Amino acid sequence: MGMLRVMSRRGDDRLTWDEQKIQTGDPEAVAAVREAERIFEQEKAKGATAFRVVDGSPVQRIDKFDATAEQIVLVPRVVGG
Repeated sequence: MGMLRVMSRRGDDRLTWDEQKIQTGDPEAVAAVREAERIFEQEKAKGATAFRVVDGSPVQRIDKFDATAEQIVLVPRVVGG
């Protein structure tokens, strides 16, 4: 199971997908991963930083969407003031 988490003032928004169902061509799973990739690209274009999170491993910064990731966290650009 994959998950995209987008941090915001409200906490975080989550979108999940099932990698096994994607491989079998399940329409809902394919739509979910496409939406996650769209959100990823949209947030990166706004300056967000993305991290791949794997239990028991150090967090890894990523620049491209990875549908095989267990969890991707998007942190919006921090603006000082």
